Amino acid sequence: MRTALVIGTGLIGTSVGLALAARGVAVHLSDHDPGTARTAAALGAGTEEPPEGPVDLAVVAVPPAHVATTVAGAVRAGLARACIDVASVKSGPRRELETLGVDLGSYLGTHPMAGKERSGPLAATADLFEGRPWVLTPGRGTDTEALNLALELVSLCRAVPVVMDAEAHDRAVALVSHTPQLMSSLVAARLRGAEESAVRLCGQGVRDVTRIAASDPGMWIDILTANPGPVADVLADIAVDLGEVVQALRALESSDDDKRQGGVRAVEDLLRRGNAGRSRVPGKHGAAPAAYEVVAVLVTDRPGELARIFADAGAAGVNVEDVSIEHATDQQAGLVQLMVEPSAAPVLSAALRERGWSIRQ
Repeated sequence: MRTALVIGTGLIGTSVGLALAARGVAVHLSDHDPGTARTAAALGAGTEEPPEGPVDLAVVAVPPAHVATTVAGAVRAGLARACIDVASVKSGPRRELETLGVDLGSYLGTHPMAGKERSGPLAATADLFEGRPWVLTPGRGTDTEALNLALELVSLCRAVPVVMDAEAHDRAVALVSHTPQLMSSLVAARLRGAEESAVRLCGQGVRDVTRIAASDPGMWIDILTANPGPVADVLADIAVDLGEVVQALRALESSDDDKRQGGVRAVEDLLRRGNAGRSRVPGKHGAAPAAYEVVAVLVTDRPGELARIFADAGAAGVNVEDVSIEHATDQQAGLVQLMVEPSAAPVLSAALRERGWSIRQ
């Protein structure tokens, strides 16, 4: 691939442009908002100048509601040898394109499973897709050239290609992406009118659960409008579970021992099912989840503290597999939780203590 046209320069489109430009592809940028395209170009994602002729690949990175008309326009104008979209819903846009009578041979629906709670070109990064699944949904009439160009794009973005049926994709993202967004928002919405004394007690658990609730509502309205049925199906099943848990918790208030024990069993069943489901979430680099030991280090909020911890861990010969930070309320300090292989935890703890760090048990 030597040339590409990115239509839509938000988070995903600009990140695609940055990744391709960094690997020598001549990228042209287009957006209905010229200011957004200028920002993406200034970041190094490509040029605002239109291509002189057809490019190798057009990447349509617009909201789901506008995918079909944008792809149709690109295909009919002959803007590229092949055209893909990167929207988070696949079956609806394809049906719309079929209704519009577009030749779908050069088109392929795709979806990179990557994003942030922030949107727009300023949130974009060239490494956004590295190691992340990138779903491809070829149809029976998809040209080999279109599929090969899409695979080349995925490779240039350092992502991992996954081929799926469009409808299966939409059911999958309803479960693993769209429903979690709504659940996060539901939990966060309870904080809106809560007492200040309660909110001040928020710890890392609340931060983890509500992180994606900071996402742009407008963007999610576009996504959910395009995939309402599968999301509603998942939420309906969750609603049944919630109803049962509410009854179980009410039973724990009962003076009847049998009812209380029934409530305990029901709550425990949910928690264990949650354990089982969580264990299926892929771990590092998509491998099976690994059990890590946590080494918790007390740090002050001063420049260079995190860099110093990682340098000291490296000097001890320990690889930090993952990290989280829990900030202390009303203090310029926090806990850095370093996740390491169980056998490395004692080594890291001893090494950090020798270097003056305070380790929390």
